Amino acid sequence: MEQHPQPVIYRNAKVFTAAKTAWADSLVVQGNRLAWVGNEATARRMAGPGASDIDLDGKLVLPGFIDAHTHLMLMGHAVQKVELIDAANLAEIQTRLRDALANTPSADRILGKGWLFSAVPGGIPTRQMLDEAVPDVPVYLDANDYHSAWLNSAALAELGIDADTPNPVGGTVVRDQHGEATGMMLEAASLQLVLPGLAALTSDAERDAALENAFAAYAEAGVTGAIDMLMDQALVDSLLRVQAQRGGQLPLRVVGHWWVQPTGSADENLAQVARAAALAAEISGEWFRMTGIKLVLDGVIDACTAAMVSPFSDGSRPEAIWEPDALTPVVIAADAAGLQIAMHAIGDRASDIALTALEAAYRENGPRPRRHRIEHLETVLPDNVERLARLGVVASMQPVHADPAVQENWRAMLGDARVDRGFPWPEITQAGGTLAFGTDAPTAPHEALPNMFVATTRRSAISPGQLPNVPSLAVSLADALGSATRDAAYSCGDEAHRGTLATGMLADFIVLDTNPFEEGVESLLTANVVRTVVGGEVVYER
Repeated sequence: MEQHPQPVIYRNAKVFTAAKTAWADSLVVQGNRLAWVGNEATARRMAGPGASDIDLDGKLVLPGFIDAHTHLMLMGHAVQKVELIDAANLAEIQTRLRDALANTPSADRILGKGWLFSAVPGGIPTRQMLDEAVPDVPVYLDANDYHSAWLNSAALAELGIDADTPNPVGGTVVRDQHGEATGMMLEAASLQLVLPGLAALTSDAERDAALENAFAAYAEAGVTGAIDMLMDQALVDSLLRVQAQRGGQLPLRVVGHWWVQPTGSADENLAQVARAAALAAEISGEWFRMTGIKLVLDGVIDACTAAMVSPFSDGSRPEAIWEPDALTPVVIAADAAGLQIAMHAIGDRASDIALTALEAAYRENGPRPRRHRIEHLETVLPDNVERLARLGVVASMQPVHADPAVQENWRAMLGDARVDRGFPWPEITQAGGTLAFGTDAPTAPHEALPNMFVATTRRSAISPGQLPNVPSLAVSLADALGSATRDAAYSCGDEAHRGTLATGMLADFIVLDTNPFEEGVESLLTANVVRTVVGGEVVYER
């Protein structure tokens, strides 16, 4: 006879469902699903006399956060890197690197993360600046946006990067007046030279441990799902290994986008799409599935590598990484294969290119179910906000990137009225578009609650005393939570199973020790997740 797991009643709670009926006071968990969401009397009747009973003492229950844009492997490795986001100047960066070497004198290399251009003299990093602190051990420092890397001379030598190293498509090995590499690697030079170089020095055991680091951090933060935007074969293999080691399950649900890189060859570009389609057909489980492709159309505003309609304040106006002639065939092929397309587009010209390519795919392939996305949209033309909504394209955005603590250089590089429309979240929803929130970890902190604080206040979760960043563009707490749960699930096509707390949905939810609806959004900075439940199983308890 089939055995059914004993029901569990979670009662005496304040349950924000993010669904049509926004509030309830009880949940009944039966196996991995919610058998009832609503009032306590009905919950008791539905669960029956043998149910386990958990009194939550009036605590707030939320749907589990779904990080709509993250990088699991990078995030897992990042916890071991020297933190530089709050290093105010070069001297402080150098001190932290010296301290790191002193603490681990046998280290093969020093890895750091999060440095800001505003902390570097003139905003121009060089290898000599790092050599002054650590001359003989390779130093690799990821910029706060992870689109640039800063290397010392030993790191350049370790990777074999010199005056003769060609620039990859869409990237730049920055060089001095003599043609020598300065140590600054922009866009594809970082992603295609530095990242694979370090990956080749990493063992499978180290990759698996990094994933476990990311899983543990997310469970503590109340994140029950992640959409990874930098899938390659090493990460796919690591996820499958860890899932097997855990008996076929994971502590959070992972959806992956295969990273398609520009090669300069149309055939090679399309071969990457074919590989993504094969993976999507092969990997489609409850805990890990491949769903589409990721295309990086431009860079970032801080490094003046985003594709803009008008020049940056320094007069520069770089080309897109994927220009229309190369991009459109890839988008048409991916759409025809039924893949979900996610396109990184920070600059206003990049999002215009993305939408034009999608329109071409719609014309070419005709009506079909679609759920395409544009990532970041830090600057976007008003007409393209309307266009995005009309095409049914999800806007995947990250409130933490609007934190005033990391905005000084961002604002300076734009230097005009574009600053006042940066990260225009309310415009997306007012136009009828879907807004999904994530963190882009590890380019920004992975914690979900501080992310909600920035979304609802446009103030800093890193340095709360700073002035807000265009506060008129903040969103309500209910809307922010909806974008980080319900709409994040919609962004990957999972809205029928998760993202809201309703009868029949997966039992993915969290319990907080603080209720920001009652105590105000300031409490998001001090609130703690006390329990994280995924598929009815407790994966974290404080």
